[in-house]
Amino acid sequence: MPFGPGGPADVYARQIGNELGEVLKQQFVIENKPGAGAVVGTDIVAKAAPDGYTILMMSNTHTTNETLLANRPYSLMKDLTAVAPVNSSDLVIVVNPEVKARTLQEFVALAKAEPGKLNYASSGPGTPYHMAGELFKAMSGIDIVHIPHKNSADARNAVIGGHVQMMIDAVTAMKGHIDADQVRSLATTGTTRSAVLPNVPTANEAGVPGYEATIWLGIMAPAGTPKDVIERLNAEIAKVIAKPALREAWTKQGAVPMTMTPAQFETYLKGDIDKWARVIKQAGIKTQ
Repeated sequence: MPFGPGGPADVYARQIGNELGEVLKQQFVIENKPGAGAVVGTDIVAKAAPDGYTILMMSNTHTTNETLLANRPYSLMKDLTAVAPVNSSDLVIVVNPEVKARTLQEFVALAKAEPGKLNYASSGPGTPYHMAGELFKAMSGIDIVHIPHKNSADARNAVIGGHVQMMIDAVTAMKGHIDADQVRSLATTGTTRSAVLPNVPTANEAGVPGYEATIWLGIMAPAGTPKDVIERLNAEIAKVIAKPALREAWTKQGAVPMTMTPAQFETYLKGDIDKWARVIKQAGIKTQ
């Protein structure tokens, strides 16, 4: 687990680990190794024995890192191999209630009328929230300023407090603030409406055709892990995330289970790397 304990990736990893442990009769130990934008924990798995006993919970942080972090000690698609996706979660575009825009089209028009004057918050450079913001800028043709924060909570508070006008955040994290009228929702970022916010249009519906940005999680293993091991893990993970109780719990959290073969997931990862590479290069994003 290349992320800290308590976050969504950690929670989902423990759920899946517990379920797999019962089926495979093997105890799964979740070892949190955060640091350097997920590089520390990922490198441990990349250098682990390819025997199927060490696997990695990863996310789209990893696919953006392929372009953002030139000095990584590993190459995602060379040193690791795709096992299975886990789930994806929509984001939601929100603004402070004082912003004079009640729809996404109105926000775009406002930003175009005042280029460089509006800003948006994220939990830091290179995070999925930052990438979603830059993709939104590129596809809507607006110029708004990125204001990075140390974490999602700080960024959220900045929008609620009116210090920053806009943010793209996880649906589940923002829903309570939306319900309390602390922020105004303009659009969600998936291909279909969110089950958590069914009355909020997608960005595609609301005026930015083709826009899509989600947070997703998946599992990889060290390169060279035997094919039969990869296929067994893939099959068992698919069974776990197909369980009605788990799917119902995830739906309430705004998470949609994902199922692919290892080959399909590999193709998905390559496509995601290419997608965010274009955004990063177009926006000139660099990490310190």
